[in-house]
Amino acid sequence: MIKRLQKRYALSEQGAKDLIKGCLACVLQNLSFMLPVGLLYFLTGDLMNGGVPDEKIPVYAVGCVVCIGLILLTTYIQYNATYFATYTESGVRRITLAERLRKIPLSFFGKKDLADLTSTIMADCTFLEQSFSHFIPELAGSIISTILISVSLLIFDWRMAFAALWVLPAAFAIVGFSSKVQEKLNQKAMDVKMTCADGIQECIETVRDLKANNAEQEYLKGLEKKIRAVEHRSILNEFGLAAFVVSASLVLKLGIATVTLAGSVLLTQGSLDVMTFFLFLLVVSRLYDPLQSALQNLAAVISTRTNIARMNEILEHPVQQGSDRLSNRGYDIVFDHVGFAYNTGETVLKDVSFTAKQGEVTALVGPSGGGKTTVSRLAARFWDADQGRITVGGMDISKTDPEILLSLFSIVFQDVTLFDNTILENIRIGNKNADDAQVLAAAKLANVDEFAEKLPEGWNTNIGENGCELSGGERQRISIARAFLKNAPIILLDEATASLDVENETLIQTALSRLIADKTVLVIAHRMRTVAGADKIVVLSDGMVAEEGTPEKLKEKNGLYAHMVKLQTESQNWKLV
Repeated sequence: MIKRLQKRYALSEQGAKDLIKGCLACVLQNLSFMLPVGLLYFLTGDLMNGGVPDEKIPVYAVGCVVCIGLILLTTYIQYNATYFATYTESGVRRITLAERLRKIPLSFFGKKDLADLTSTIMADCTFLEQSFSHFIPELAGSIISTILISVSLLIFDWRMAFAALWVLPAAFAIVGFSSKVQEKLNQKAMDVKMTCADGIQECIETVRDLKANNAEQEYLKGLEKKIRAVEHRSILNEFGLAAFVVSASLVLKLGIATVTLAGSVLLTQGSLDVMTFFLFLLVVSRLYDPLQSALQNLAAVISTRTNIARMNEILEHPVQQGSDRLSNRGYDIVFDHVGFAYNTGETVLKDVSFTAKQGEVTALVGPSGGGKTTVSRLAARFWDADQGRITVGGMDISKTDPEILLSLFSIVFQDVTLFDNTILENIRIGNKNADDAQVLAAAKLANVDEFAEKLPEGWNTNIGENGCELSGGERQRISIARAFLKNAPIILLDEATASLDVENETLIQTALSRLIADKTVLVIAHRMRTVAGADKIVVLSDGMVAEEGTPEKLKEKNGLYAHMVKLQTESQNWKLV
């Protein structure tokens, strides 16, 4: 049962146990609310028989105190078992989702955008927090307590019990049959919400380009349509829910009429006493109110399926696994007949084979879309190859835990990501245990000191969200400094000097040459002068290795590499007429 609840509601094991406790606590609370009905029944009987005897007055007084005490106690237990436990589980769920995302291959993120994942972790978790604190325990508590009360009523008088209870299966069936309709409505509402969230995020991220192209008004018109679509879908959702819940509630209210009618008939026939009739009127007046809330809760529980499905998509997605021990001997990177295609089905790499040797700089060059960046990502196991084998020092990386494997790599991406923190702390990402002296040494190797020491607060200057206070070249140098600080045996440079001017590019290359001693360096570059000093060049074209060798030999070969060098030389000589 615990496993089924975990699967059904995307819960942890403790969360599933707490949900069961919450349901049982709601049962106790509902039963405690029926105690005053029994006390009132006996009190009314004594009053109709000539008054309450003196010896029973203390009994009724104590009974009232006991009823109040039990109601307070069960309410306290119910509050702790539902709300407090739910808040704890909500935190666990968010952390579990984040941990799962950390281990999922990057191919998953190609199908998802930031707004979608953020909504799952924040909005969906918040909605489920409300469901597990209000809807599910109260629904389960109402159903179980109603069953227990129904059995008691059937034993007491089956005729009156039938008159009171026939509406229950009818009302719940109406809401239950609405599940498919609600799922479709919820999915459509979720789709338009995600479209709207994507539009808002895109608007914020591209506001500079929209302004530059005078496209703000046109874009905002499209965004307004998306917002209106969310509004329209929300109204349809509420109407679809209300149509079933209100109908079920009307059916439920018929129970009071049938109890009154059946009781009156039986009373006139003499087969039912007044006190039993009175008891059933009391019970149904108390029984239907929580059940009406239960119908709303049932509809709300059905609507959680969309949110839970989005969470389970993350929680059930396969993760990259492997040995937590490194078994490599050296740091040569070998691609052995590697093939790879992204989720689109378009083949990116076909039968790629080459070796990037330790102590050498291996450069990947070629036309855009040839697969250079894909090779670097496969080497670090951001993705897993579809065919062939990739090894580091003879160790098959597909059998090594990705996080353990990445301890061997220092990576500088083409798109730099910085944090809203100081320059020092942004560089310290490369090695969280590094002291300030080590951070500064790495920074100077990357030529960061040239601009950092000119800032108002020097190294402790806050650089804003994603380094918005810095230029592209300054941001890239911080990223390179991280790689220096990590000082891993393998270095991947994906267009690492693309945003640097000629002078700083020369300085960085000088620093790199000091860093790469006895290390494996894999460089991706479009500018041929950047890789002119490489030990080996691998030319990728259309996902295949077109050429490989030293720069001198490739020039003599007069192939694709020589053609690229020629074209870039001509472009450098281009000038405005």
